[in-house]
Amino acid sequence: MVEAAWLAVCRALRQHWELHELAEELVDLEEAFRQWRFRHMTTVERVIGFKRGTGGTSEVAYLRRMLDVVLFPELWKVRTDL
Repeated sequence: MVEAAWLAVCRALRQHWELHELAEELVDLEEAFRQWRFRHMTTVERVIGFKRGTGGTSEVAYLRRMLDVVLFPELWKVRTDL
């Protein structure tokens, strides 16, 4: 349902311009967060290597997996569907 709603917004930009701008801001936010995640992972690997993390996780391996987490998957999928 969420994906269908965003698709409707993108197909009728004139009527939903503010929502479209919100979607673009959310995508920008996610992109910045992905960059932060990558830099954080790289810093952790550089500082502690592959030791256990402070939260008890296998730090670098965990952070690498988190690079694949998408915050707003519907907004990315809509680009394919358009």
